[in-house]
Amino acid sequence: MTKPHLKIDRRSLLRGTGVSMALPWMNAMAGKASGEQTKSDHGTSEPSNRLDKPPVRTAFLFMPNGVNPKNWTPEQKEDSEQFELSPMLSPLSDVRDEVLLLENLYHPDVNMRNGHWPKVPAFLSGGHVLRTSGRDLNTGGVSADQFMASRIGNQTSLPSLELGVDSPYTGVDNVGGGFTRVYGSHIAWRDPSTPVAKEIIPQLAFDRLFRGENTGPALSGLDPKHRKVVQSLRRDDTSVLDLVREDAKDLERRLGHEDSTKLDEYLESVRSIERRIESSMKPHKRWINEDRFDLPRPEPGIPQQHIDHVRLMMDIMVLAFWTDTTRISTFMMGNAQTGRNFSFIDGVKSSFHGISHHRNEPERLAEFEKIGTWHVAQVAYLIDRMRGLSEGDSTLLDNSMVFFGTTIRDGNKHDIEDLPLFLAGRGGGTIRTGRRLTAPKKTHLCNLYRAMMERMGVETETFGTSNGIVDLS
Repeated sequence: MTKPHLKIDRRSLLRGTGVSMALPWMNAMAGKASGEQTKSDHGTSEPSNRLDKPPVRTAFLFMPNGVNPKNWTPEQKEDSEQFELSPMLSPLSDVRDEVLLLENLYHPDVNMRNGHWPKVPAFLSGGHVLRTSGRDLNTGGVSADQFMASRIGNQTSLPSLELGVDSPYTGVDNVGGGFTRVYGSHIAWRDPSTPVAKEIIPQLAFDRLFRGENTGPALSGLDPKHRKVVQSLRRDDTSVLDLVREDAKDLERRLGHEDSTKLDEYLESVRSIERRIESSMKPHKRWINEDRFDLPRPEPGIPQQHIDHVRLMMDIMVLAFWTDTTRISTFMMGNAQTGRNFSFIDGVKSSFHGISHHRNEPERLAEFEKIGTWHVAQVAYLIDRMRGLSEGDSTLLDNSMVFFGTTIRDGNKHDIEDLPLFLAGRGGGTIRTGRRLTAPKKTHLCNLYRAMMERMGVETETFGTSNGIVDLS
């Protein structure tokens, strides 16, 4: 039996001892709210606390538009673990022993009504993305990086760090099936309706690492409703949600199912903000490297040369890992259907997305392949950079996982099986690299994410579309 319709005044508040908390917009007021689901334990630490071994870090790197499959996958040898580097993987020659080539992984629930837009949010979640013009975003799930951040992000000053090179897109791609372009601009999603903004200006990304632990998240980045809550809830250590718990329970009993869900999402969103504030207000048990990784503060704006932009963002990610400012980062090396022109590469005169529709014409296919190979070379730069930083008897790369890939296999076909992917780093000594891992055909990519989460100290029996776990040892 459905609950009777409840009328709620727009100005209704959840009340408790000494606090009042505005409600989100709900159907009972003809509106909607969004929130995030996170859970972590409250803890205390002393200012002198220091980890006795390096933590594991994870980087997710995304490249749009697919590859030339013929020159991506190495030829199969008798020993399936051994492989010669294919033409597109040739930039990895100097770091080959640090790489695990991944084969036969894919997301089974991807929305196939468009070649690009709904596949990008699914990259790290595996969710079925709702076709929408933007009013009711739904990616079908939280991204793997944010799932990790919700569990362990309170252990560092920044729960996660999101980087990119393209500004977020706006509008709707009516030619491409009516999907909002917001989908193609983000791989990090705090919940199915909330993308995590990425920083594309190096100086601002750099400055995020050095705001100081006592400043907390920027209140200017919150909507007015949440900003007021955050400003009030820091009066003491009591959660504002504990203070209004009875009032919230009473209201939830009288709400319809959809509004009850919205209320839960809103309360979880506030709880997440509380935890992030708490994390920023206390010293963290962190890893301290004895050596130095000097990176001057970048100049204002975006570097003129694209390669300088990409490598500077990668260096900032390395610095964030090296200083244990965060252990989770994403880097979008381009938005979906990016129109960036790569004519700075010898033999290329086209934009990335345009040339990805190569129609199997040899000259166009050669151009397209060169762009993808260039991206692999930049990841090789990152891997080598991390390999050169010592952490006791290991290296930063030994204690990291660097995942690289794209959401379609053939840029011309937009197919989604056997995605072009590889993983670098040993995950704290638990990953056997220098080989190819040929999983059974149509293995769910979320099974790999579960294996990565396990190495980050995030235990979960399921994530996204996972139906098992990939063995990386």
